Amino acid sequence: MQEKYIDETKQGEAYAISEKQGNTKKLFLESYGCQMNFSDSEIVASILRDQGYNTTLNSDEADLILLNTCSIREKAEQTVRMRLSQFKRQKLTNPSLTVGVLGCMAERLKTKLLEEENLVDLVVGPDAYRDLPNLLKETEGGGDAINVLLSKEETYADIAPVRLGGNGVTAFVTITRGCDNMCTFCVVPFTRGRERSRDPHSILKECEDLSLNGYKEVTLLGQNVDSYLWYGGGPKKEFKNASDLQKATAVDFAHLLELVAQKVPGMRIRFATSNPQDMDLEVFRMIAKYENICKSVHLPVQSGSNAMLKAMNRQHTREDYLELISKAKEIVPEIAFSQDIMTGFCGETHEDHLQTLSLMREVEYDHGYMFAYSERPGTPAHKKLEDNIAPEIKQQRLAEIIKLQGELSSARMAGYVGRYHEILIEGTSKKNQNQWKGRNTQNAVCVFDKSPDQQIGDLVMVYVYGNTQGTLLGKIEQTHLAN
Repeated sequence: MQEKYIDETKQGEAYAISEKQGNTKKLFLESYGCQMNFSDSEIVASILRDQGYNTTLNSDEADLILLNTCSIREKAEQTVRMRLSQFKRQKLTNPSLTVGVLGCMAERLKTKLLEEENLVDLVVGPDAYRDLPNLLKETEGGGDAINVLLSKEETYADIAPVRLGGNGVTAFVTITRGCDNMCTFCVVPFTRGRERSRDPHSILKECEDLSLNGYKEVTLLGQNVDSYLWYGGGPKKEFKNASDLQKATAVDFAHLLELVAQKVPGMRIRFATSNPQDMDLEVFRMIAKYENICKSVHLPVQSGSNAMLKAMNRQHTREDYLELISKAKEIVPEIAFSQDIMTGFCGETHEDHLQTLSLMREVEYDHGYMFAYSERPGTPAHKKLEDNIAPEIKQQRLAEIIKLQGELSSARMAGYVGRYHEILIEGTSKKNQNQWKGRNTQNAVCVFDKSPDQQIGDLVMVYVYGNTQGTLLGKIEQTHLAN
């Protein structure tokens, strides 16, 4: 069961969309890592579609291969390197092929991929996708090109993403980019730059367009959505110098959540990822107020030990976190929480580990993403702290965390049994072609037998009669078509 609970960064996913008439070039686009990367790939596909590229699922027929990469953990980079080595061999038989790296790994390694390892022709950071047409011209004739400059303003708000490989029901909408939280273990502030928020009007328009095109659920994305703040743009620290009018008309995350809920009342709304230090109770009041805001929150904790939280430069304590959880459950009794937990961080003791296990029991997470700490070059932890926990101890502690989360997940799933749940049909179950799969408002997956009068995108009332460790088992009692 280990792979079910460890967030081992997603293997690459390649996408293709319907061809744009007149386009003659082929783009193979593969994404790794977080939801932000997959959302960014849709922006890249939109930019390149206007440059004559249609996407393909077959890398052998591609004129351009792009890997949108992740640097969060070492394994993610190793996977990308192996993939790049495969494409390097492909270039031997197709010299005109251009291979590029996008995203966080591009920003972190910069010229190393081009010069030292000679794996790619093109390196483009997450704030430089608009420059892709110019950079591709530089690679014509066998040259190399790079742009990894970070921006304080870029949000791609005016680019309509091309929806890649989705189910036509659920979609991502990015609301913030970058991160100002300098957690000592994390490379994101260095690979994605300063935090900046997107114009709320463009967010509302994108959500409305999705609704008009038949989408039934939207997930608002950011490295830290809770710190969303729009008062006309620019870094948050400049807000203190803003005019009284700007302050009075500023839109924070709770306000944005309400605006989206009102704009698309027929759509479900989710959001990720949250940071405990910035989470306002007003967000939970919005969840309680609007039925279409889902009752699930991903709230990374990383550790249950104050000593570890301080070493990680997390701006919350164990007590802060548990108090937030407690108040949230008072406001939204049906709410579900999921977590990120890192084990084996620098200096972690057995007592620190036990503190994490006890916090998990107190919160009772529905599910989580758990992993052992891996040192990332360039981070404060790499520069100042010793990675002094033996690998075997890391794995032992990780196994205990995974085992406990499995028990908690089973108990939480059992708590949904014997009740009706509104499920959004997202597709066919991978294990049984005769069953649908979908999720309830708490983000729990449910499978149930298909019926001829149902289709993907329908909202159906399902009676849950049983569960496995991570899945609800249901049957249809009454059907409601989605608006």
